[in-house]
Amino acid sequence: MATRPEPRASRPVSASAIEQHVYKVFPNDMNSHHTVFGGMIMSKCDRLALVVAERHSGHVCVTAAVDSIHFRAPAKGNDTLLFSLSLNRSWGSSMEIGARVEAENSYTGESRHILSAFFTFVALDENDEPVDVPAAEPQTEEQKRRFKNAEIRREGRLETRKRLNERME
Repeated sequence: MATRPEPRASRPVSASAIEQHVYKVFPNDMNSHHTVFGGMIMSKCDRLALVVAERHSGHVCVTAAVDSIHFRAPAKGNDTLLFSLSLNRSWGSSMEIGARVEAENSYTGESRHILSAFFTFVALDENDEPVDVPAAEPQTEEQKRRFKNAEIRREGRLETRKRLNERME
């Protein structure tokens, strides 16, 4: 009988975080409503969340799910976007990464929260098979809150998948 390899040691969630990625908005980032195109922001979040997942897991990762994207306010021309991403929790081969985006007026320094989103990634081995990732170690109160809330979102994703599969039978 094959034995399963021991999972890698746990890692603090701060070890893989992106505390602030800065992106200056230019006219080519705008939609017909003269606000920043939401798809561009989502794409940047997905790419940055990938970096967090690969830093934590030490493996190639793929996006498995994106949920709870909330556009809270528009970003406008001349804004600077500030992206912050952090691992919230890991389970087996999957990880949830939270993204927060703020729009900052570079001239006044005033900023506003414009987007929150949650990405689920799966780590893969060299054969493109899921591979176990280190457990997440939350240390601050905020990290512990996100760790607990990630389980609630995961339960919701799994329940939705179960209910949809039942309808297909």
